This record gives sequence, C-alpha cells and structure tokens, in this order.
Amino acid sequence: MASFVLQLPTTGRWRSLSVSSSSNGAAPGRSQSQGQGGGGGPVIVELPLGKIRRPLMRTRANDPVKVKDLMDSIREIGLQVPIDVLEVDGVYYGFSGCHRYEAHQRLGLPTIRCKVRKATKETLRHHLR
Repeated sequence: MASFVLQLPTTGRWRSLSVSSSSNGAAPGRSQSQGQGGGGGPVIVELPLGKIRRPLMRTRANDPVKVKDLMDSIREIGLQVPIDVLEVDGVYYGFSGCHRYEAHQRLGLPTIRCKVRKATKETLRHHLR
C-alpha cells in the first residue's frame, strides 16, 4: 500500500492531506464517498469479482490485445477508471468495463473498483434489451 502526504497552501496557511491506496488504486472495502450520508448518486467501492453478474458477457469476445495492455497497466499503476455497475435489490450487474473486468480476472485480483448506481428492476430490464 502506498501512502503520501500532500500539503496545499490555503489562505496563507499550509493544509496537509494524507492519502493511501492499494495496488488497485483504492483502499479495499472502503467507499470513496463514505461519510457523505449515502446520498442518491453513484458511489465508488471495491467489489469482489464474484459478486458482479455479467448478463451480456457472451454477446461478444473481448479484444485479447486490449486485455493484455490493461493487465500490464493495472499491474503497474492500478485501475484508473472504475467499471459501471447497477445495484438492483442488493444484486450487482455489470454492463460495461468488460476488458477491465477480464483483466482483473486474469490477474487473479479478488476485487475491482466500481462506480455503483442504485437502480430499479425497470432500469435493469432496459439494460438487458
């Protein structure tokens, strides 16, 4: 885990911020929006790969070169852009980020950073069309 302190000038005084991240780019099991009252917008969280259903996974094959490039990048600097996930009645559904998801699987990483939006069953049905 990498940690560093960032000091920024604020109105003539210095302000220190402590920052940490895992090899995946976020502290495992922590939400980037924790402590914000759980508003209605999306939240960034680390989810176990096995908890994300991929209903459209068999509709097309991933580009193996793109997956390999992502594996190299994730290994070196971590995942830079979370995958989009819908949460419907406590179940997570992924419809984008197929190459990033496969790269995590092939690297043997247990979790992936996700931007999770709560959704209705009607929204899920719309994504399945």
